Formats: sequence, C-alpha cells, structure tokens
Amino acid sequence: MTDSPDAATPPPAGFRCAVAARERDDPQLGSAPQTRRWLLLEHRGPWQIDALAGSGIAAPMLDLLGRTAQAQNARPLLIRRPGRTEAAGRRSWAVAYENGALRWGSWRVDDDLRAAADALADPSPPRVTSTGPLLLACTHGLHDVCCALRGRPVAAALAQEWPESTWECSHVGGDRFAANLVVLPDGIYYGNLDPDSAVETVRAHLRGEVPVQHLRGMTRVPPPAQVAVAAVHRRFGPLSAEDDLINRTLSGEQ
Repeated sequence: MTDSPDAATPPPAGFRCAVAARERDDPQLGSAPQTRRWLLLEHRGPWQIDALAGSGIAAPMLDLLGRTAQAQNARPLLIRRPGRTEAAGRRSWAVAYENGALRWGSWRVDDDLRAAADALADPSPPRVTSTGPLLLACTHGLHDVCCALRGRPVAAALAQEWPESTWECSHVGGDRFAANLVVLPDGIYYGNLDPDSAVETVRAHLRGEVPVQHLRGMTRVPPPAQVAVAAVHRRFGPLSAEDDLINRTLSGEQ
C-alpha cells in the first residue's frame, strides 16, 4: 500500500509522501522489512501496481513462484537496467541467499523460471559466490510516484559509477523514504537518498562501512535488532555489514 497521511482518506492533489515524511521527520531506522531470501526477475517493463502479478507471467508459474517465495520467506522483485532497453530477448533471474551467495540464471519463456523456483527452494545454498554487490534502486512509479521521481535519478547516478551492479527494481516498501536502495546480498536498506548521497553511501558501503545517516535497516533481523545494530555502528563505527561486533550483537553476546 502506498504510504499516505491517513489510510482511510485519499491524499490531497499533489501530495507527495516522501516530501511529507521529510517535513514530519519520520524515523526510518528499523523500517527494513524482514526477508530471508530474494527472487529477482528481469522484466523490462512497464510494471503494474502489483508488479509480479502484472508481469504477464502465466498464472501457473506465478503460483509456483509465489508459493515458493512464501515458503522461503523470500521477497520477489522485478528488476531492469536503468534507461530504455528492448523488451524482447533473454532475461536474467537471480536468487540471493541468507549466507551471502547469489545464483544467476536466464529465462526466455515462463517455463524457464522453474529453475529459479528450484534455486529459491534449495535447502543447501551454494557457498558465497558473489562477485560484487547488487544495487537495487526502487523506481516503481506506478506504485508510488515518489519512487519514480526520486528513484530514477538515483538509479542513473549509480549506473554511471557501477553499471554492472545497478538495477532498477519494483516496490521494496517504505515509499515515504524514497529514494530507496537495497544492497544485496547484504540485505541492507538505505533511504532518503538523492543522487549524490546515494553514490557516497555506496562508496562507503564498498569500503566496508555502513552509513547510519541513510540506514533503514538490515533485512535478516527484526526491527528492534535493526535499531540495536545501528547503535553499534554509531558508537563503534565505521563497521561493515558483517563485522564480528555486529554478529555478536545480533547473537546477544556482550
């Protein structure tokens, strides 16, 4: 659901949830939705409000992917490269696992996505095979216009610096914190970004730092733990997403 000042009444004409959230100074820390795995399907658009349901993938395959994602506590997203691209041709899919591994495949017809469903359900994920992060900038404008207005310039700026790592993605939650960025396979959410702050945030992340100023949270833990982790980053940082101190904090060690 699109963020609005009152879910019972429609927002006034010209209302922008991200502008209103900044005026209210809405706290974003601890707002990353908890997710165990990720299913990424390249779909070059356009995206409907319910991106996956409106993707044109046949109902039986959508059902298989949906059931598998639910069983694995996984978040499905549509992805595409920033800018205009041809809709035809072979497309990519990827699964990001809780151990930091990424598995890639490709698809041309719906039945090819059975391999993606099998990978998502794999009880023994591959060893960490990531060759670099995935930068997913939410640009799902039909879901909320703020995501398009704020997300597309961020995606374009990131693509200038990291063209192979950057993708636009469908709704990731927290429209009022647009522009939103998810870094996989770490599962880190950043929000309230503009092109300059997005580039600086990613540079810091790649140096092994987690910038708390734009941090929304980490998806592998519930909101209270996300806030606790941010406190550790503030007090003892700069720390990486996988720093031993962070892992000890999450495990309850002193």
